[in-house]
Amino acid sequence: MKTAVCPGSFDPVTLGHIDVIERASRIFDRTVVIVLQNRGKKCSFTPEERVTMLGKTTAWLPNVSVVHSDRLLAETCAGMGGVVVVKGLRAVSDFEHEFQMALMNKKLNPELDTLFLTAGERFQYISSSVIKELCSYGGDVSELLPPEIHDEVVERLRREARCRMT
Repeated sequence: MKTAVCPGSFDPVTLGHIDVIERASRIFDRTVVIVLQNRGKKCSFTPEERVTMLGKTTAWLPNVSVVHSDRLLAETCAGMGGVVVVKGLRAVSDFEHEFQMALMNKKLNPELDTLFLTAGERFQYISSSVIKELCSYGGDVSELLPPEIHDEVVERLRREARCRMT
């Protein structure tokens, strides 16, 4: 069985993330979405909340599961066997960082390969950071977030923005 792993911080999960996960699920027998902690980012949602949001937004994909890991990706994948890391790329600038990460993961786990999927045209400008920024100014993010989590995400991000302003 061929297994894909779609890792990320998913803070919050976007329609761009869902696009990559869905496409990976069509290519591979099994797709595991792994919520990782990026120590370089201040997260708005706990790992458990992100796992729950991803579960809601991928429930229609029968071969997709969602887990959390606080270990390195290469270590997390080591016990899974036959794994390919799938990463979405929006622009050339994404490639530089993701290529470096793929090389390091391969060094740490020689069995691990990485597959890059280019973002669909309508998702190339979407990022969790853009969503956070738009929400902080009251912008409309309805075309950027999965509808299953839209209200929850907008409420949290706007509340955080109000707290920062006071």
